[in-house]
Amino acid sequence: MSLKKTILLVDDDIDLLENTSYMVRSMGYDVVTAEDGQDAVSKYKDVRPNLTIMDIKMPKMDGFDAFFKMKQFDPEANVILITAFSMDEKKHLKAKSMSLITTIHKPYSFEQLEEIVGQYA
Repeated sequence: MSLKKTILLVDDDIDLLENTSYMVRSMGYDVVTAEDGQDAVSKYKDVRPNLTIMDIKMPKMDGFDAFFKMKQFDPEANVILITAFSMDEKKHLKAKSMSLITTIHKPYSFEQLEEIVGQYA
């Protein structure tokens, strides 16, 4: 079993997912990836990552719904949502009330990602 902290990265944009995965691995973390919300929830239950960074707009299950399922399974789940679009404010307020760490907007920089991962992982 690895002693490194694990980050779950979730995004349906495969290029962005691979680039972000590379950046987070270069910071010294183990990385698990998922391409949609359903897969993210399943992998969350298997891996129990230290931090999940997840896109909001995805097929099958969006990031908000995946977040809600993760929090039902593990109320202590650390999740950061990312988006390039405007958000459903009702879902965003509900997520914040359930201890969503923060929401960051695409495009994000390596420095921004490094700061967030270092602070919350």
